[in-house]
Amino acid sequence: MITAALFAVTLNAGAAPRDLSAELTRANKALAAHDYGLAYKEYARVAAGNPLAQFNLGLIEREAWGRPRDAVAACAWFGKAAQGNIPAAQQFFGDCLAAGTGRAADGKAAVAWYLKAAQSGIAYANCSAGELYIRGQVVDKDVARGLALCAQAAQAGSAPAMLRLADYYKDDQDVPQDLAAARYWYQQAAEHRMVVAQYRLGVMLGQGEGGAANLALSLFWLEHAASDGYAPAYLPVAILYGNSAPDPATGALTPDSLAKIYMWSRAAKASTSKPADIAEIEGIEQLLQQVMPPQWKPELDRRVAEHLDKFTVK
Repeated sequence: MITAALFAVTLNAGAAPRDLSAELTRANKALAAHDYGLAYKEYARVAAGNPLAQFNLGLIEREAWGRPRDAVAACAWFGKAAQGNIPAAQQFFGDCLAAGTGRAADGKAAVAWYLKAAQSGIAYANCSAGELYIRGQVVDKDVARGLALCAQAAQAGSAPAMLRLADYYKDDQDVPQDLAAARYWYQQAAEHRMVVAQYRLGVMLGQGEGGAANLALSLFWLEHAASDGYAPAYLPVAILYGNSAPDPATGALTPDSLAKIYMWSRAAKASTSKPADIAEIEGIEQLLQQVMPPQWKPELDRRVAEHLDKFTVK
């Protein structure tokens, strides 16, 4: 949950000193306790001149915490908080202006607020501005400028911007394809623990897209994604282990590889409904029956269940 204490605010030089965070103590406690009615009431009570309260009112309206979602009201609060120099509000208000929520879309104003947010420390906001230029729907289309803005965000350390930039270069309809650049930015995002990037990098490494194929690195990144609960990686990891080098002494797959094939294929079977995937998994299971000791199954099944439970939305 985003809390008001995360965002700095600039006071008018001539105003009497106010401890804006202290004013929100009761509201913040109510919000933390999920007493959204009281939280809203308390934030509204001090909202005049308190952009932190305005921002949290916007969050409550947007996230439908204890009330029906009201995107228009949320955007109105974000606009007030943005004027009060709340960086996240500047980003969200830019989203409102770009989408035309509660008013006509205004791409020029949206870009201005995104750039303010970026200057205030929300690096990804540059990528949001870049998206508008790349699409050319509410501002004049300028793909080069859009990519440059998103690259600024990525170079500033925004992992979501790294992923977004890689996706642009990989197969975006408005951006000339550059597989080497896509692979580079997936690598950067993967190193920042973006599981989608780890998966997509693993696929590119396995297929030799954007550079030489490297099955060992492909397995490394795909298994990272799988270990973090990214279900599309489960079956590819099982397949790569199935194609791994055999034990020189026996000419057969190593016990570790057999166990990994079993566990990841079981995880995949529990996570997919695609007929092609299920058919491939069943083929793997038939092969495993011939080579894997059946006494391994209880312990391996326990590990699979533990993994799946860890990443099941409760």
